[in-house]
Amino acid sequence: MDTKKYFENLSGAGKSIAVLTSGGDAQGMNAAVRAVVRMGIYVGAKVYFIHEGYQGMVDGGENIKEATWESVSSMLQVGGTVIGSARCKEFRTHEGRLRAAHNLVQRGITNLCVIGGDGSLTGANLFREEWSGLLDELLEQGEGRSNSVLHIVGMVGSIDNDFCGTDMTIGTDSALHRIIEVVDAIMTTAQSHQRTFVLEVMGRHCGYLALVSALACGADWVFIPEMPPEDGWEENMCQKLSENRADKKRLNIIIVAEGAIDCHNKSITTDYIKDLVVRCLGFDTRVTILGHVQRGGTPSAFDRILASRMGVEAVLALLEASANTPACVVSLVGNQAVRLPLMECVQMTQEVQKAMDEKKFEEAVRLRGRSFENNLNTYKLLSYRKADSELPNSSFNVAVMNVGAPAAGMNAAVRSAVRVGISEGHKMFAVSDGFEGFYKGQIKEIKWGDVGGWTGQGGSLLGTKRTLPAKHMDKIAEQMRIHNINALLVIGGFEALECLLQLYEARADYEEFCIPMCMLPATISNNVPGTDLSIGADTSLNAICVCVCACVCVMQTCDRIKQSASGTKRRVFIIETMGGYCGYLASVGGLAAGADAVYIYEEPFDIRDLQANVEHLTEKMKTSIQRGLVLRNENCNENFTTDFIYQLYSEEGRGVFDCRKNVLGHMQQGGAPSPFDRNFGTKIAAKAMQWITRKLKESYKGVFANSEDTACLLGMRRRAMVFQPVSQIRDETDFVHRIPKEQWWLKLRPLMKILAKYKTSYDVSDSGQLEHVSRLRPKETDTAAI
Repeated sequence: MDTKKYFENLSGAGKSIAVLTSGGDAQGMNAAVRAVVRMGIYVGAKVYFIHEGYQGMVDGGENIKEATWESVSSMLQVGGTVIGSARCKEFRTHEGRLRAAHNLVQRGITNLCVIGGDGSLTGANLFREEWSGLLDELLEQGEGRSNSVLHIVGMVGSIDNDFCGTDMTIGTDSALHRIIEVVDAIMTTAQSHQRTFVLEVMGRHCGYLALVSALACGADWVFIPEMPPEDGWEENMCQKLSENRADKKRLNIIIVAEGAIDCHNKSITTDYIKDLVVRCLGFDTRVTILGHVQRGGTPSAFDRILASRMGVEAVLALLEASANTPACVVSLVGNQAVRLPLMECVQMTQEVQKAMDEKKFEEAVRLRGRSFENNLNTYKLLSYRKADSELPNSSFNVAVMNVGAPAAGMNAAVRSAVRVGISEGHKMFAVSDGFEGFYKGQIKEIKWGDVGGWTGQGGSLLGTKRTLPAKHMDKIAEQMRIHNINALLVIGGFEALECLLQLYEARADYEEFCIPMCMLPATISNNVPGTDLSIGADTSLNAICVCVCACVCVMQTCDRIKQSASGTKRRVFIIETMGGYCGYLASVGGLAAGADAVYIYEEPFDIRDLQANVEHLTEKMKTSIQRGLVLRNENCNENFTTDFIYQLYSEEGRGVFDCRKNVLGHMQQGGAPSPFDRNFGTKIAAKAMQWITRKLKESYKGVFANSEDTACLLGMRRRAMVFQPVSQIRDETDFVHRIPKEQWWLKLRPLMKILAKYKTSYDVSDSGQLEHVSRLRPKETDTAAI
């Protein structure tokens, strides 16, 4: 029996949906509004903008307007919220909510999508609870209607990432981009003058931005509300800064959340820290307060995709809601969209603040969720170098190497692996130039300080090549004996998987390979089986071209090209992306950039499809839009090349639009890693090294080291990080085309098509179940989420 559920079978006919943004603005809100409007119209519902948040709902009139498909064009890449946001005291009163109900009833609106923080969502839930009584009052005045239910769905838009129940809120990733851009720029001037910089970032009640930016830039010290320093922190911090300078580090970075406090609840300010460093150490110290820069700018690829997915899920939740369905919030857990009861999330968020007020800081960190807790634990692990006397006793040697094409974030992963390995008591070895360097003996010990400053560096500082080990097994085994290598960490793309498989299969002939081996996926193509995401893929969707050495990603390049056409009449850009036979970059980049068509190998197409796309775009050009965007994966079809598609669109669109083409090439591989890739690489490398330590201890105790679970790939699968034996992954792999047999992101392609106004089928079988917020501490397992 077919149990699949399709979006197009859910009708919105006769329903009216209103969308509003409330509270502080956040990059990505416009992408969420766009998705709600277009998906609502797609299913036949009326969709309304409520301008200026709850104030617009109370005031009514021109603040509540029906939205059209074209009214959200060119909105995707715009920061802030184009429909406005405002604080509203009147909505906090019963009279104000009565006026708001009157304005909704006048237009038949009974479905409300609220994009904002916990205060905005709490207000929406109160409005829903009072709805029946408000209608009764309006009926008495002859203005209402009976038997009406108000359905509420929330999406969290907040750069602070301070809402419990979701791993990421809309706007957080973009804010991290702004912070890291500033930190990277400051580091160059700080290094020139041997300065200490104290940076204040937003986060009055939540230290997520400060914590993750500290992880992403390798800050010397971080202050967050959830982790107040103990008495004597001033001396400890100055000692660490002094030790770092003694290790020939020319700068210090200290990051402070605006709500940072000490253990006595006393505020810790940037000026206090500056004066302390100058007084105790005499370092040239400067303060930078980022302020509202963090809210500005265009949304990152992550936020655009997140907001688009959340917007679609919100409309789906409204269509499926019944009279008994509680108000829900659409959240992200791992890589999966989920629905959670709104008030459960709000109550847990309030419990965090209560725990902090009662100085139960460990409880507050736990309530923040596993993602925040793991970020904090990873930072502690990497920021504090233990004295040799404090290190565990270990006689194991662990080698780390990069294999395949370079990917931004590789260096962050190497840094994390080296430092965690040293903290575990191991001796760490770096292998240069992949397995080619391995068999040539390019292996040397790497120390804690050797990887300082690596987090923000692009490419591969170890060097990386595509050489496979199969032809050099004897020499590799010899080098493993010479250096007494007891475990191996391989960071790379599809070639890294092939290498690990070859080593695993050679165990019968070489006992040197009967050791714990772990692979971390790192490739811009995101074509490694066994994981939903790879290190480097996010950067390839985000990197910006600066002068001659910076590189551009699919999404932001498309934005700039589209913007360049704003002064022309009707232009279509044909863009070729990398990825081999994997269409991830083209498809996800197309979703983030608002592409009109995307051609990939995984979804075969013919000349009839091309002609239909041209006709569809031509019709849109005639009636509404001024510019179009078409993406093509480099190996999608050997006959329908980029030149062919460019010529076809140029000829068929003659008189309506003209065309330009751009081949992005290796620009997508370069540039500094994005905050996501720095953080992702750092955390999975730390997790991999802890797994290696456990396997080494098991082997030392006599556990058979040749079992398949000692050669694994660590990847994200839906909601969790999973160590999966490479022998099992082999069956999931198309080795001819170097892609997984099943790819999760293909489910996003119908979403992209619908948002481009195509009629298509969209499987939403994974959606629909309302879950509950987990309050229990999960057991530590290999499948614990990042």
